[in-house]
Amino acid sequence: MSKYSIGIDLGTTNTALSYLDLSQSGSRPAAESVLEVPQLTAPGTLENKGLLPSFLYLPAPEEFPAAALALPWEKGNRQIVGEFARAHGGKVPMRLVASAKSWLCHPGVDRKSALLPWQAPPEIPKVSPLDASAVYLRYLANAWKTKFKGDGQADLAEQQIILTVPASFDAGARELTLEAARQAGLENVILLEEPQAALYAWIEAQGESFRKHLRVGDVILVVDVGGGTTDLSLIAVTEEKGDLQLTRLAVGDHILLGGDNMDLALGHTLNQALQEAGKKLDAWQFSSLTYACREAKERLFSEPKLKAVPISIASRGSALIGGTIKTELTRADLERILANGFFPETKVTEAPQTARRSGFAQIGLPYAQDPAVTRHIAAFLTRQTEALLHSKDVPATVSGKQFIHPTAILFNGGVFKAAPLKSRVMEVLNSWLERDGGAPLRELEGADLDLAVARGAAYYGWVRSGHGVRIRGGTAHAYYVGIESAVPAVPGFEPPVKALCVAPFGMEEGTEADVPPQEFGLFVGEPTQFRFFSSSTRREDLPGTMLDDASHNEELEEVAPIETSMPDGKSESGKLIPVNLQAAVSELGLLELRCIEKNGPGRWKLELNVRMKE
Repeated sequence: MSKYSIGIDLGTTNTALSYLDLSQSGSRPAAESVLEVPQLTAPGTLENKGLLPSFLYLPAPEEFPAAALALPWEKGNRQIVGEFARAHGGKVPMRLVASAKSWLCHPGVDRKSALLPWQAPPEIPKVSPLDASAVYLRYLANAWKTKFKGDGQADLAEQQIILTVPASFDAGARELTLEAARQAGLENVILLEEPQAALYAWIEAQGESFRKHLRVGDVILVVDVGGGTTDLSLIAVTEEKGDLQLTRLAVGDHILLGGDNMDLALGHTLNQALQEAGKKLDAWQFSSLTYACREAKERLFSEPKLKAVPISIASRGSALIGGTIKTELTRADLERILANGFFPETKVTEAPQTARRSGFAQIGLPYAQDPAVTRHIAAFLTRQTEALLHSKDVPATVSGKQFIHPTAILFNGGVFKAAPLKSRVMEVLNSWLERDGGAPLRELEGADLDLAVARGAAYYGWVRSGHGVRIRGGTAHAYYVGIESAVPAVPGFEPPVKALCVAPFGMEEGTEADVPPQEFGLFVGEPTQFRFFSSSTRREDLPGTMLDDASHNEELEEVAPIETSMPDGKSESGKLIPVNLQAAVSELGLLELRCIEKNGPGRWKLELNVRMKE
């Protein structure tokens, strides 16, 4: 039995760990504690902070003496993690690993290969997004061990660990998150959606009074804009046998849009002003400017009385006086650029804009083409209208003419430390509701935007032990396996792939479903790729539903394939064996696709991590 429930928010910008004592009795736990993480703030200077910035600096061999980088658990440390990594890396960006979480969910690159810092010169060592994520988790494990050394609870791996991920993470990104945890020595990890964690944190902070703020029939829109992603979820307040229930209705697409994009926008704006003043920055200096904008933005958000923050960029030549280029980020520019650029006033019918792609493009993070968060919210709410039309959990009062009408909103993510941005979202949403005959939104206030996800994850461990209100809803997508069509070979034409539904939307964990017999077989004895698809809108498909031409179906999204070889126990290879399928979702969030040989003893199993709630 674990003594503590550990909540870890492995964020794009910051990582945090909260913990809660599971051995206490009573109907409500004592408040969660936040692990104060020892980290370098300057060479030779250690400070304890509640947030560990998700930055890794890879110093040159002679850049710092070993003693200056020593940590309580490692005297010969040669990597810098946290506060000093972020601060010093802004001056030397080619050695700074940032946004590892965004790269971890980028299917267009090999996320296990050493590619960060991105575009660093060959002489600089690199790490993979997977390894960088493992570094942050291992750092937390060491910090925990240092704090609890001597009292029998020093091994973080022995505690109940809830690790959060964006609700929109695909199966591949979730599996890589778990692999990073295993690399850090954390084996038994449960994944939890970040918007759900934020709502759990709000419930815990409110205590029993949360029931005064929610009523049966409410639909809560969680808008989570963090450092790297925009995460959207709808959660319904229902009732079962007189008890209040929370049911997750829908999650949005994976939108790579957040604080990173905003830092770039600020950097480009200041760079343009510098160019007009005759000061041209090279790529290295622009990276430094972008990181400086991040720090200036955070200072302006956290210190409301500040009107501007000065920014200095090291020059690359000797001609400039003082060896630096100076500028500043003003509060007026900050709010104008972010509010108008990322949260513009739009109509609910305005879809996210897409630009025509060039024939060639530089490889990099697949940021959303449209930076307007409000347009992405509009697309999410309008797309879910038809999908939720017949859901028993959605009251008729919120089924608007043009879009689902949320009745309450919960903000999460560091971006919403800026009150003007929250106000803009409320204004835009309420304008949509007014035009569509809906009531104004209520804001669920009181969330700690920096620590809510970690605290909510720790509280979820308490809920798992039988206390409080649990958010339910089963899988947030329907899942399909690709079936190659049997058609004659045609030069230059690949056989179309059909999608066979194996797990319907909302399939509860711990259940299984038989797929009605179909006329297809399983290749065994040679390397094979198994393609999988998911859909957040096809809610009526049952196991056995077959969709034609999966690759061109806009309602389906392909997830990471599984490449493996199914053993046949014989010398034959490439044999096609007729099978029936059975699907099950385990308590650990694995979709198990079981292949059972017809009229034979053969049994094979594929596992896909589909956990979206635990």
